[in-house]
Amino acid sequence: MESLNSRVRLAWVVGALVPGAVILAVGIVAGRIGAPVPPAAAAGVALLIVVLGVAAAFVRYRVWRFEVRDDSLYLVRGVLTRVDTSVPYVRVQHVDTRRGPVERTLGLASVVVYTAGSRGADITIPGLTPARASDLRERLRELATESEFDAV
Repeated sequence: MESLNSRVRLAWVVGALVPGAVILAVGIVAGRIGAPVPPAAAAGVALLIVVLGVAAAFVRYRVWRFEVRDDSLYLVRGVLTRVDTSVPYVRVQHVDTRRGPVERTLGLASVVVYTAGSRGADITIPGLTPARASDLRERLRELATESEFDAV
Protein backbone atom coordinates (compact mmCIF):
# COMPACT_ATOMS: atom_id res chain seq x y z
CA MET A 1 0.00 0.00 0.00
CA GLU A 2 1.13 3.51 -0.76
CA SER A 3 1.59 6.14 1.95
CA LEU A 4 1.25 9.89 1.67
CA ASN A 5 4.08 12.37 1.20
CA SER A 6 5.58 13.21 4.59
CA ARG A 7 5.01 16.96 4.02
CA VAL A 8 1.30 16.38 4.54
CA ARG A 9 2.01 16.29 8.29
CA LEU A 10 3.01 19.95 8.10
CA ALA A 11 -0.22 20.80 6.26
CA TRP A 12 -2.22 19.05 8.98
CA VAL A 13 -0.23 20.84 11.70
CA VAL A 14 -1.05 24.18 10.05
CA GLY A 15 -4.68 23.07 10.06
CA ALA A 16 -4.40 22.52 13.83
CA LEU A 17 -2.83 25.96 14.37
CA VAL A 18 -5.78 27.83 12.85
CA PRO A 19 -8.45 26.90 15.46
CA GLY A 20 -5.89 27.42 18.23
CA ALA A 21 -5.12 30.92 16.96
CA VAL A 22 -8.83 31.74 16.64
CA ILE A 23 -9.54 30.63 20.22
CA LEU A 24 -6.57 32.61 21.49
CA ALA A 25 -7.68 35.73 19.58
CA VAL A 26 -11.27 35.42 20.83
CA GLY A 27 -10.02 34.97 24.40
CA ILE A 28 -7.79 38.03 24.19
CA VAL A 29 -10.54 40.19 22.67
CA ALA A 30 -13.07 38.93 25.24
CA GLY A 31 -10.65 39.75 28.05
CA ARG A 32 -10.08 43.27 26.68
CA ILE A 33 -13.80 44.06 26.45
CA GLY A 34 -14.38 42.98 30.03
CA ALA A 35 -15.82 39.48 29.55
CA PRO A 36 -15.02 37.08 32.39
CA VAL A 37 -12.58 35.10 30.24
CA PRO A 38 -9.01 35.23 31.52
CA PRO A 39 -6.55 35.40 28.62
CA ALA A 40 -4.50 32.66 30.32
CA ALA A 41 -7.49 30.29 30.11
CA ALA A 42 -7.92 31.03 26.40
CA ALA A 43 -4.19 30.50 25.87
CA GLY A 44 -4.38 27.18 27.72
CA VAL A 45 -7.29 25.96 25.64
CA ALA A 46 -5.59 27.13 22.44
CA LEU A 47 -2.36 25.35 23.40
CA LEU A 48 -4.27 22.15 24.20
CA ILE A 49 -6.01 22.24 20.81
CA VAL A 50 -2.71 22.80 19.01
CA VAL A 51 -0.93 20.00 20.90
CA LEU A 52 -3.77 17.56 20.22
CA GLY A 53 -3.87 18.64 16.56
CA VAL A 54 -0.13 18.12 16.13
CA ALA A 55 -0.28 14.69 17.77
CA ALA A 56 -3.26 13.74 15.60
CA ALA A 57 -1.39 14.86 12.46
CA PHE A 58 1.49 12.49 13.19
CA VAL A 59 -0.77 9.55 14.06
CA ARG A 60 -2.99 10.25 11.05
CA TYR A 61 0.07 10.17 8.78
CA ARG A 62 1.16 6.77 10.14
CA VAL A 63 -2.28 5.27 9.49
CA TRP A 64 -3.19 6.79 6.09
CA ARG A 65 -2.62 4.36 3.18
CA PHE A 66 -4.17 3.74 -0.21
CA GLU A 67 -3.87 1.21 -3.00
CA VAL A 68 -5.03 1.14 -6.61
CA ARG A 69 -6.32 -2.40 -7.04
CA ASP A 70 -7.57 -4.17 -10.15
CA ASP A 71 -11.24 -3.56 -9.36
CA SER A 72 -11.28 -0.79 -6.74
CA LEU A 73 -9.49 1.99 -4.92
CA TYR A 74 -8.73 0.87 -1.37
CA LEU A 75 -8.07 3.33 1.48
CA VAL A 76 -7.19 2.95 5.16
CA ARG A 77 -7.39 5.99 7.43
CA GLY A 78 -8.60 7.28 10.78
CA VAL A 79 -7.09 8.10 14.16
CA LEU A 80 -9.79 7.21 16.68
CA THR A 81 -12.03 5.31 14.29
CA ARG A 82 -10.20 3.27 11.66
CA VAL A 83 -11.96 3.43 8.30
CA ASP A 84 -11.26 0.95 5.49
CA THR A 85 -12.91 2.00 2.24
CA SER A 86 -13.12 0.15 -1.04
CA VAL A 87 -14.41 2.22 -3.95
CA PRO A 88 -15.32 0.11 -7.00
CA TYR A 89 -14.27 1.89 -10.20
CA VAL A 90 -17.72 1.36 -11.68
CA ARG A 91 -19.03 3.81 -9.00
CA VAL A 92 -16.53 6.57 -9.88
CA GLN A 93 -18.22 9.54 -11.56
CA HIS A 94 -15.25 11.87 -11.96
CA VAL A 95 -11.84 12.58 -10.45
CA ASP A 96 -10.28 15.97 -9.66
CA THR A 97 -6.98 17.23 -8.32
CA ARG A 98 -7.08 20.01 -5.78
CA ARG A 99 -4.35 22.31 -4.41
CA GLY A 100 -5.20 24.76 -1.66
CA PRO A 101 -2.88 27.56 -0.57
CA VAL A 102 -1.14 25.49 2.11
CA GLU A 103 -0.77 22.54 -0.27
CA ARG A 104 0.67 24.78 -2.99
CA THR A 105 3.18 26.25 -0.55
CA LEU A 106 4.27 22.76 0.52
CA GLY A 107 4.34 21.37 -3.02
CA LEU A 108 1.41 19.02 -2.41
CA ALA A 109 -1.91 18.19 -4.03
CA SER A 110 -4.99 16.08 -3.30
CA VAL A 111 -7.02 13.78 -5.52
CA VAL A 112 -10.79 13.88 -5.04
CA VAL A 113 -12.80 10.90 -6.28
CA TYR A 114 -16.53 11.56 -6.69
CA THR A 115 -18.70 8.48 -6.58
CA ALA A 116 -22.25 7.62 -7.45
CA GLY A 117 -24.39 7.03 -4.44
CA SER A 118 -25.34 8.89 -1.34
CA ARG A 119 -24.88 12.56 -0.60
CA GLY A 120 -21.28 13.44 0.16
CA ALA A 121 -19.98 10.32 -1.55
CA ASP A 122 -16.51 11.56 -2.31
CA ILE A 123 -13.08 10.36 -1.27
CA THR A 124 -10.06 12.65 -0.89
CA ILE A 125 -6.49 11.39 -1.01
CA PRO A 126 -4.35 14.19 0.44
CA GLY A 127 -0.60 14.65 0.62
CA LEU A 128 0.52 13.75 -2.89
CA THR A 129 3.08 15.49 -5.03
CA PRO A 130 1.41 17.31 -7.94
CA ALA A 131 2.93 14.85 -10.43
CA ARG A 132 1.70 11.85 -8.42
CA ALA A 133 -1.74 13.43 -8.05
CA SER A 134 -2.00 13.98 -11.82
CA ASP A 135 -0.86 10.42 -12.56
CA LEU A 136 -3.28 8.98 -10.02
CA ARG A 137 -6.16 11.10 -11.35
CA GLU A 138 -5.55 9.89 -14.90
CA ARG A 139 -5.13 6.26 -13.80
CA LEU A 140 -8.38 6.33 -11.83
CA ARG A 141 -10.16 7.99 -14.74
CA GLU A 142 -8.93 5.25 -17.09
CA LEU A 143 -9.96 2.49 -14.67
CA ALA A 144 -13.40 4.06 -14.21
CA THR A 145 -13.88 4.28 -17.99
CA GLU A 146 -12.77 0.67 -18.48
CA SER A 147 -15.08 -0.58 -15.73
CA GLU A 148 -18.00 1.33 -17.27
CA PHE A 149 -17.48 -0.49 -20.57
CA ASP A 150 -17.01 -3.84 -18.79
CA ALA A 151 -20.33 -3.37 -16.96
CA VAL A 152 -22.27 -2.93 -20.21
